[in-house]
Amino acid sequence: MSQLLVRDLAPETIERLKEQAQQQGRSLQAEVKRILEQAVEFSAGEARGAAARWREHLAGQVLSDSADLVREDRDR
Repeated sequence: MSQLLVRDLAPETIERLKEQAQQQGRSLQAEVKRILEQAVEFSAGEARGAAARWREHLAGQVLSDSADLVREDRDR
């Protein structure tokens, strides 16, 4: 199996990955592997298809506007 070395990750990134791995009951290596595999799971065409299915699923629903919440969070 192939290996990958990622250099110069911020210590905060490593800590967050370790915390996430622990919460999921995985090793750091297993968690990073899962994240990378999930990141390439969809091709662009598959992502467009998934987005189209979600648009169809949500069609006609009245959804709240989160712009005020985002603005409030940014102002903190």
